[in-house]
Amino acid sequence: MVNPLLQRSELPFQWPDFSKLGAEDYLHAVKVGVAVQNEEIQVILDNAETAGFENTFLVLERSGQVLRRALMTYFTVLSAHGTESMLAVQSEISGLYTRQEDEIQLNSQLFVRLKKVDLSVLDGEDLRLATETLKRFELAGATLDEARKSELKELNARISELSTRFSTAALESLNAHAVHFASPEELAGLDQSAIQAAATAALEAGHEGGYLLTLVSPTQQPVMAELKLSASRRKVFESSMTRGLDDDTTVSLARDMAQLRAQRAALLGFATHADAVLAESTAPDTRAVATRLAELTAAATANAQREAAALAELAGVERIDPWDWSFYSQAVLRERYELDSVALRPYFELERVLHDGVFATATKLYGISFAERTDLPLYHPDVRVWNVIDADGSALGLFTGDFFARETKKGGAWMTSLRDAASDLGELPVVTNTLNIGKPAAGQPALLTLDETHTLFHEFGHALHGLFSNGKYASLSGTSVPRDFVEFPSQVNEMWVMHPEVVASYAIHHETGEVLPPETIKRIRDAQLWGEGFATTEYLAASVLDWAWHTLEPGQQVSDPLAFERESLVNAGFDPDLIPPRYRTAYFQHIFANGYSAGYYSYIWSEVLDADTVQWFEENGGLLRENGQRFRTELLSRGNTREPLESYEHFRGRAAEVEPLLRRRGLVNA
Repeated sequence: MVNPLLQRSELPFQWPDFSKLGAEDYLHAVKVGVAVQNEEIQVILDNAETAGFENTFLVLERSGQVLRRALMTYFTVLSAHGTESMLAVQSEISGLYTRQEDEIQLNSQLFVRLKKVDLSVLDGEDLRLATETLKRFELAGATLDEARKSELKELNARISELSTRFSTAALESLNAHAVHFASPEELAGLDQSAIQAAATAALEAGHEGGYLLTLVSPTQQPVMAELKLSASRRKVFESSMTRGLDDDTTVSLARDMAQLRAQRAALLGFATHADAVLAESTAPDTRAVATRLAELTAAATANAQREAAALAELAGVERIDPWDWSFYSQAVLRERYELDSVALRPYFELERVLHDGVFATATKLYGISFAERTDLPLYHPDVRVWNVIDADGSALGLFTGDFFARETKKGGAWMTSLRDAASDLGELPVVTNTLNIGKPAAGQPALLTLDETHTLFHEFGHALHGLFSNGKYASLSGTSVPRDFVEFPSQVNEMWVMHPEVVASYAIHHETGEVLPPETIKRIRDAQLWGEGFATTEYLAASVLDWAWHTLEPGQQVSDPLAFERESLVNAGFDPDLIPPRYRTAYFQHIFANGYSAGYYSYIWSEVLDADTVQWFEENGGLLRENGQRFRTELLSRGNTREPLESYEHFRGRAAEVEPLLRRRGLVNA
């Protein structure tokens, strides 16, 4: 059988034929793709004509389509359905990809030819492609001598290997730390459908009986807000906190990666890995990021201490325990704001939230519509696919939703692309949203928490960024923007979750048909600042931890990673015994496996733009078609075809201001 990845798929939108793909097909396609791209690069090098945009930059941009197709498909599936066979080839595929990147970007002959192209005759996206390509080569080490290039290749290969091992070990630890309870009494506070789902999970995991609560990626587990017994909450919390510490594997891998990244940064001429990362970001320098984190930390931890005092008083203790925080925080919401998160869940049924909330909002803002299709082969039965149709009736792309948690899926939520919007290649976008919502028992609806509802809107904001991309070149398409800008459009899309016109359409009790009462919506809004001290603090603690690991100086050794973690947090003003970071070193996949190293700060950096944009929507009438069109035209469609902050200023009419963020987070005195 011919490997279907070796040529463009004949299925709609070049959808991969997953029915014919196995792990070995991905590996084979990557190997073939490397060989084919090397031949395409050689054509550039053998060209005796004067180096120009078309015969150099454009040929390079179009090269490697077999490899690109294989990698985009493989890594999309690996994260969402990392079966044993898929994991078995991960190290080899990652190694091949890393080596190929080095072979191209460290190719002296190719770099010399690229530098010979006269950029003064270029403009628009052609000029942007050329300047971004040169920048990428230079930051990758193209100007190094051959001896240092050889050293750099070895470092890149080693870091890639460790990252793959970290990813695999973290997923194994996440699954291994699922918490088993013997009796339903220990799960008091959960509704019957959740208890039944836990019973099913226990049997599927090989237990003879009992109840299994699976974990999600962050330290805090949503179920702790519902469990009535402190002992049960503590059991879940401690299992979450000790992931990766059983055999010290992921902690050591993280430490080694951070030290190797520091060594690589020095080789490339940077003081730290963070400095190297910021060379491709919108933040000006490490001092600016560190200052912003420190300023926000002081205000956030002060808020958190006030919240802790209120919780301790409610619980009748001198100091609240970290496993009891979310439970008593929910009690504050019930008593002070008359809100009950558990009682809210029946109003957030997945299908309604998706169709009458997420999709309907996109229709009102942008004029697009959605039609589910069931004719495409899938990598897992839970995957769903929709045609996305533009306002003029033309095909915009495909949207894929993979919503339910499973053992083969990484924790968290994310967006990826199977295809990019690139007119040069004749491609329309195929974007995916992957979440980890607990799968309900058979015959039961999937009910979301309010946080999960926000996540659904958030990830769809990324999807819109990919779907609306309107550029020529794949490497400048959609979400291919600086890391500290990429979260901005997704965060903006969360503004519609509690918008009166939107929430009234989707927040409907799945049994009674009752619309979420307006007074409840008001109480949710009134309560938005409650808990911001905790939420901002746990996020900032993770950002500071990331920054500490990635501002290590070259040669700086960390003998005890856990002591380093604690010292970094305490010195920055955090109390990790009260509020642990959202991710500890041992399971911080964002920075040790998912490309966010020295970049976790980007969520709050992007939130400055987000909060300022929300203010613009509010000032200009909110959920209006003309507002959506402006946001789409000036920002979402632009990708990296021009400087992202330039796109923002075209949209907003000025640079972003920080005050809206400070108000949102309750940090107005920061």
